[in-house]
Amino acid sequence: MPANGSIARAALGPALTSVLPKDTGPLGVSVPQIGIARNVPTLAKVADFSDQIRWYFTERGTQVAAVSVTSQGAKGVRLGVLVRGLPSGAMLRFYAQAGGKALEMSGEKIAALISSNLQAGTPDEAAHTYWSPDFGGEETTLEIEIPAGASTASVKLAIPRLSHYLVSPEEAVSQDFAKVGESGTCEIDATCKPEFSSQGRSVARMLFVRNARTYLCTGTLLNDVRSSRTPYLLSANHCISTQAEASSLMTDWFYRSSACNSGSLESSAQRRIGGATLLYATANTDTSFMRMNDTPPSGVVYAGSYFGTLDPGNILAGIHHPQGDLQKFSSGTLVRYSMCSSEVCFSSNTVSGTFLTMGWQQGVTEGGSSGSALFHTLGERRYVVGQLYGGASSCQAPAGLDHYGRFDVAYRSAIQQWLNP
Repeated sequence: MPANGSIARAALGPALTSVLPKDTGPLGVSVPQIGIARNVPTLAKVADFSDQIRWYFTERGTQVAAVSVTSQGAKGVRLGVLVRGLPSGAMLRFYAQAGGKALEMSGEKIAALISSNLQAGTPDEAAHTYWSPDFGGEETTLEIEIPAGASTASVKLAIPRLSHYLVSPEEAVSQDFAKVGESGTCEIDATCKPEFSSQGRSVARMLFVRNARTYLCTGTLLNDVRSSRTPYLLSANHCISTQAEASSLMTDWFYRSSACNSGSLESSAQRRIGGATLLYATANTDTSFMRMNDTPPSGVVYAGSYFGTLDPGNILAGIHHPQGDLQKFSSGTLVRYSMCSSEVCFSSNTVSGTFLTMGWQQGVTEGGSSGSALFHTLGERRYVVGQLYGGASSCQAPAGLDHYGRFDVAYRSAIQQWLNP
């Protein structure tokens, strides 16, 4: 880590707004937005960035430079690092000046993300932007290390924009994002359901960036027929539908309470920052299917999936992160098959219906639950049968119906080529 005197600094004053706009998803349900876009004028161009940083040699013969960016009042800062050039073997390191663990991304991994973005047709600047992790405060530091013998002139970076968290993910649960008057008091702590512990270990809280704004959803690891431990992640199309969004993905694993209703985070919680490769996305079943670029932490479970027949009245369950909160549990019955548009879902049948409509007996869902898996129990095992689209349930309206995209339809349409090649 460079000495404080050698770290370049950029500072933004308070944000002009403290109000988060609603980014309305299907059926009027908002995908919880926690961050707004802010420009960073002093670091906006490669020449600006190069002029600000100062390089120094380490004992290993490598060269290091760093820049600290502060956005006053932020509850978290994600830097939009524009990458126009890095020498082979370069490493980007992110941390907070206040202390804590640093997170790293190699130049090779970033180059792979950029390649995926470009192949997907992402506009040039967005394709070349890597979104850093945040560290829960108003400052994030970017440190660049290049190998011995590499030219500093080959480092071509800028930070034109950042995502300024108006609320932290932990505070988002107290905000009224999803439905008017939503309190979340009827949500059931997933840790209080030990029989679903295995399913909980397959579920991650997702944070991703869209147009420099940060959002929350839920995703689930899926197993393939070979049990290859390839990190396939299932979520909702209205959460992540583009490669640029997938590239910005951060996942929080074991993000659950340490004990039933403790309200404190389990000590084993871990974050992955490497983004994902978007393999399949469709609005037809509101499916987003990705392959994570990082290996998930030890102890995760790769959930099984089911593409057989379900009958109305079947008891199904969900594990999710409502408004980014610690894992919650919901259980209810399959009411019917449905067809859904962005405004309404109506009754259908097993042939034409592309959604499963649920009525809850325990718990509900909220914004941030979007993309979370619906589990069906067969014998002693549980299998994913859908992912959350949206609906009308809330603690004020627990009888409201929620709708899940049918996994079996998405599986037969495309996903089988990865899960059962």
